Amino acid sequence: MDNRCIAIITARGGSKRIPRKNIKNFLGVPIIKYSIDAALQAGCFDEVMVSTDDMEIAEIAMSYGAKVPFFRSETTSNDYATTADVIKEVIDEYIKRGYSFEHFCCVYPTAPFVTSDKLRMAMKMLLETGADSVLPVTQFSYPIQRALKIENGVVKMIWPENYIARSQDLMPAYHDCGQFYCMKTKSFLEQKIVFAKYTVPIIIPESEVQDIDNEEDWKVAEMKYKIMKNL
Repeated sequence: MDNRCIAIITARGGSKRIPRKNIKNFLGVPIIKYSIDAALQAGCFDEVMVSTDDMEIAEIAMSYGAKVPFFRSETTSNDYATTADVIKEVIDEYIKRGYSFEHFCCVYPTAPFVTSDKLRMAMKMLLETGADSVLPVTQFSYPIQRALKIENGVVKMIWPENYIARSQDLMPAYHDCGQFYCMKTKSFLEQKIVFAKYTVPIIIPESEVQDIDNEEDWKVAEMKYKIMKNL
């Protein structure tokens, strides 16, 4: 049976730096709820599922309306499994059950800044541009061409030729927001990566982007979220 699109929320149980990170309370509710709500409210997915190896995560995910039709394998639950490994397993398992999806959107479970509007926009761009994938990016706030390094306790420029260059003359640089990836399933299965050959960007304000790798990041993310929502 062919379906149009699936949202895959990747949420394994193990987390070293922030224990139980994927269901830790973010401003009063499990952080995974934000990703589930955004995917469900986007209205452009035939299925919203959570890929997890953890029963508690599965129960919380289902209580918020996501599906957990099967559990993640041990192979894709370890510290070395990539996002692409997890997506491939999900797609293969659905095919075994008689379901295939033309497009998918992988949404991270610790991405409270993801909104239904952003997901709808990304899926619209994917369909209208003919791209392999759509990637949310944000601009570096400081020119990376003036990045510094420390060698033997001494600060040096990595690219000293840019010392006298004006900021406005340096090419803007961007980085992955680490929030979601929307992609053609066929392109993913052929290329086996989420950063595909023909990837188009959605540019996200820096105020709506925050890596959450430690407790300090968590606090900053909550502050940014309050600003974004005018809380």
